[in-house]
Amino acid sequence: MDINKKYLTLLAKEYPTIGETTTEIINLEAIMNLPKGTEHFLSDIHGEYDAFQHVLRNGSGNIKEKINEIFIDRLSQKEMKMLATLIYYPEEKIRNILEDFDNQTEIDEWYRITLSRLIELCVFVASKYTRSKVRKALPNEFAYIIEELLSKDNSFANKEDYYSKIIQSILSLDRAPEFITAISYLIQRLVVDHLHVVGDIYDRGPYPDKIMDTLIDHHSVDIQWGNHDILWMGAASGSAVCIANVLRISARYDNLEIIEDAYGISLRQLLTFAEMTYPEDYAHGFYPKIDAERSDFYEEEIRQITKMHQAIAVIQFKLEGVIIKRQPDFKLEHRMVLDMIDYEKGTITIKGKSYPLTNTYFPTIDPADPYKLSKEEEFIVDKLVYAFKHSERLQKHISYLYNKGHMYLKYNDNLLFHGCVPLNEDGSFMELQIRDKQYKGKALLDKFEEILRKGYLTRNKENKEKHLDLIWYLWTGPASSLFGKDQMTTFERYYIEDKETHVEKKNAYYSMRNDVATCEKILVEFGLDPAKGHIINGHTPVKEKRGEDPIKAEGRMLVIDGGFSKAYQDTTGLAGYTLLYNSYGMQLVSHQPFTSLKNAVENEFDIMSTRRVVDRELDRKKVRETDIGRRLTKQVTDLKELLEAYQNGEILEQPRK
Repeated sequence: MDINKKYLTLLAKEYPTIGETTTEIINLEAIMNLPKGTEHFLSDIHGEYDAFQHVLRNGSGNIKEKINEIFIDRLSQKEMKMLATLIYYPEEKIRNILEDFDNQTEIDEWYRITLSRLIELCVFVASKYTRSKVRKALPNEFAYIIEELLSKDNSFANKEDYYSKIIQSILSLDRAPEFITAISYLIQRLVVDHLHVVGDIYDRGPYPDKIMDTLIDHHSVDIQWGNHDILWMGAASGSAVCIANVLRISARYDNLEIIEDAYGISLRQLLTFAEMTYPEDYAHGFYPKIDAERSDFYEEEIRQITKMHQAIAVIQFKLEGVIIKRQPDFKLEHRMVLDMIDYEKGTITIKGKSYPLTNTYFPTIDPADPYKLSKEEEFIVDKLVYAFKHSERLQKHISYLYNKGHMYLKYNDNLLFHGCVPLNEDGSFMELQIRDKQYKGKALLDKFEEILRKGYLTRNKENKEKHLDLIWYLWTGPASSLFGKDQMTTFERYYIEDKETHVEKKNAYYSMRNDVATCEKILVEFGLDPAKGHIINGHTPVKEKRGEDPIKAEGRMLVIDGGFSKAYQDTTGLAGYTLLYNSYGMQLVSHQPFTSLKNAVENEFDIMSTRRVVDRELDRKKVRETDIGRRLTKQVTDLKELLEAYQNGEILEQPRK
């Protein structure tokens, strides 16, 4: 009772009178009866900024749906298409449209019509929120004007001249383009209440840094870490082996500009070393993957990238071997690949079978001690670790990933994680020993998250390797929920032609996730109701053209790899999936590839999207039934206790002065 009295006394400081307490109870009860806000789920963005921006701006087709709801009987398909493009890209589209007009009169008329349509649409998308929430979303420059226009009531004519004068003033002051832009971005913001990014922002595509800047500015977002994200998180924490992997992948996909230009990390020492150490004649297998659409590259640049690619790959294999020897609990001895090489014969023996190497040039490897870095390699690694830990922009982005991210998330009865919950072949949860204790299921993912956070927090302290080694294990280990395979055959793909050595067997989770009982077991493990919960994954591209279905286990599991990475689109047959969850239920949205910003603006080319209903709510879902609603219900209960304490004289009112 004493603790409760203290709590109510503290609460009374925020609500010091019966009137204020009653008002807040009424406010919260009203909010809980509003429709549930729309959640937007994206995954596997992989640095493809333009495609990500487009899906974010159009809300996976949500804006076009709203336009259709309002204007289907009043506007042509061409007019609705133009309005949608204007909302997605207001600055660019306004410039494009104005080129077609001959005089200011025509321009002003277009402004009037467009403003009227945008205001009507904005009123519609804002109608499911409180005025307070809408007010907080308003752009500062036009907040008062937009709020006034959104409150317009066409059933009364008393203020018609007032509203007309607002529009006329916007035009006469030459502020129409800025106003249209502001209200377009407001519509974008209001059609999606909350964004979930289910992993893999980094690698392959050219602009993960721009994606991170966009997410930092987003009004409401959470992130579930992907395997490529934790590689960068480990690199920023000072893990040399994670840095080597980051550089190798960036070189492989011709994206080293991310390292140098976006994050200001010099690769001069690595380039100099690679030029001096690896001749062109021995570069087999390290030529980078070049975007077929790209023309702005030079052969000399590609030659340099190829050499750096080879140099950093060898450094990576050395660093991995050191960790495997240091961490016997990882049980990765079978990945000590440099021990398996016969350096005189130019062969490697794997599982008792000998294979010829396609590249036998290893100038920095001592066969007697193959995992020892040369002095030059050690110097380069030390420089890179310092540079990654002291890149201001990288640290800003990775800090945000830690602040907004988790290994998994329970949100509105759904379980979100990027990869898998590792399973044995019999369907039991796979165990991993970490410092004399076994972990599995939810406890394993919790432990992984603890290790990731400690690795970053202790990045400037001694003995940090025990955390950093485990971050690398998350990238490549059999019991990693983010990797989900028995081994990573990176060396084999570079050095062995026989593809039987390239095989990476997927964890049993990926065959069992079609089973209803398995999905229900996982939901129960994480404390969710299997009757109404879903598992939402990314990580594995859905090969639609081979007949694979992203909806699995009778709807218990949804795989939404966004397919943004161009490298996968030939395999999958489309650009992937996103998910919308609004008050009417869940809709899975499949997308065709995004072409270009220019095509989207000038030709009004939108990503072609197809929707499939996953779950339809029998009754429209309200805020009361969400996680936010459960928190608000608790607040109402507390406020009612405070009100009773006021009424009983246990706590005295303290009116504000």
